[in-house]
Amino acid sequence: MDNDHQSTSATKKEQEKQYASQFMSVQKYTGQGFSLPGGEENDKIAEAHHDEVVKAGEQFFLKKYKTKVKVHNLVGNRAGVTVFVESVNEPHFYTYAIVPINEKKIEKNHVFSEDKQVEDAIASGIYAMIYDKEFNNLDDYLKMVTKKYKITGITKEAEANVGGDGHRNPFYYMSIANEAFSINVVELYLKHPQWKKSEWKHALSNATANVKLLLINLDLYMMASDQKPNQTAFREIVKKIEEAKDFPPGSYSVFLHNNLIEKDSGRGSEKDLLERSTPNKIIKE
Repeated sequence: MDNDHQSTSATKKEQEKQYASQFMSVQKYTGQGFSLPGGEENDKIAEAHHDEVVKAGEQFFLKKYKTKVKVHNLVGNRAGVTVFVESVNEPHFYTYAIVPINEKKIEKNHVFSEDKQVEDAIASGIYAMIYDKEFNNLDDYLKMVTKKYKITGITKEAEANVGGDGHRNPFYYMSIANEAFSINVVELYLKHPQWKKSEWKHALSNATANVKLLLINLDLYMMASDQKPNQTAFREIVKKIEEAKDFPPGSYSVFLHNNLIEKDSGRGSEKDLLERSTPNKIIKE
């Protein structure tokens, strides 16, 4: 019996040690350790050809999407290197493209993006421009409630280095399909990449949107390293989103994690996670 107990204790300690090695405090995470399947070798090649990969990524976005971007991070993948970027001007969004590597050579003329990844990121940035006041209201509320309950989001560095998913800030990220709108906003953007906020508001003043395709995901963390997600805070945030009349229309999910984020995926720990999401998202018309 004693041997069994000792064995169980040793196994538990080993599991805790492994868990600790995979995760770190969200306040310290800037994307270090982030990895993609099969990318180890291409990581080294990308590092050796850093400037060439960066230039290939910048040129791809300029040529195909008429968008000037800033490259934040290069991460090797099985096919080449994933280039994480941020748009320099409005509409503001994060996304990524893939620079292929073939027989250790950078295929700078064959850069590509995953299906609709960039298009949806552009659409999310345009949506944030149109509903700027509503997003400001959401931002102000989140700043207040996270301070009240000692909650935080991801760091600005992590947001830039491993975000890559449309318009976002440290507290939430958006996933919006171009098909959400009755007008093809990406097609409009490619014709008018210099349009300002007022021009976008005018152009889409009569457009309709399917709120179920406008996904706004709150991704929050406890500040204290030893604290479980706060039930009171979680209920208050959910209730506020349900009742607020001045937040952006959309389909909201709320995730409240402990303090830990997984290094290689950039995702919050699911241990003790509090969650309001599919199939019970908060729909705001």
